[in-house]
Amino acid sequence: MAMIDLQHRGIGMTSDRTRKRLIKRLREKGIRDSNVLNAMRTIPRHIFVDEALASRAYEDTALPIGRGQTISQPYIVARMTELLLESGPLDTVLEIGTGSGYQTALLSRLVRRVYSVERIESLQRLARLRFQELGLRNIRLHHADGSMGLPEYGPYDGILVTAAPEGIPRALVDQLKPGGRMVLPIGQEQAQILVRVTRTTDGYERELLERVVFVPLLGGVL
Repeated sequence: MAMIDLQHRGIGMTSDRTRKRLIKRLREKGIRDSNVLNAMRTIPRHIFVDEALASRAYEDTALPIGRGQTISQPYIVARMTELLLESGPLDTVLEIGTGSGYQTALLSRLVRRVYSVERIESLQRLARLRFQELGLRNIRLHHADGSMGLPEYGPYDGILVTAAPEGIPRALVDQLKPGGRMVLPIGQEQAQILVRVTRTTDGYERELLERVVFVPLLGGVL
């Protein structure tokens, strides 16, 4: 147990001091939600990347995780989470794109239950092992086409999408509760923008927020 605790605490470039420097940079960039910042300080991002990249885990940059996918820049992870939770605590959240599992782990510390969909089985398998290692028990993983969402467990208080469709998917909007929010990037690779969608009684409202770069949202499973 002591060895696992040491791995999670980190040493050198993965130490608590290094994590605190990242949190300071996120505050300087405008992240204000103390619950989000505290969760990011405690979650060991270095276990969500390959060992060879662990020394870069607390840089504010995206990193490759294989299969053409990335672990998002910490600022973007914090920003999307803050936007999702801005109206108050959420009960059930759907995440489209488990990836490395880092964003999923963050959400699991902030909401009661997370349903997360991943189309690439090998990435999902690694993420599951990391969640087990961290003792995160409120995450439900599904190997499926995330572009269709997960209607059988909806409607959701919030949806967070970690890959970019070209437009706002109506199938996902329809899985939100009235008043529920979805945060996602939309657009083609060189012209993406972060959007917050709020479900209304007769459709949805959208807020266009800032330029971002994400991998595209693809259909099918691998």
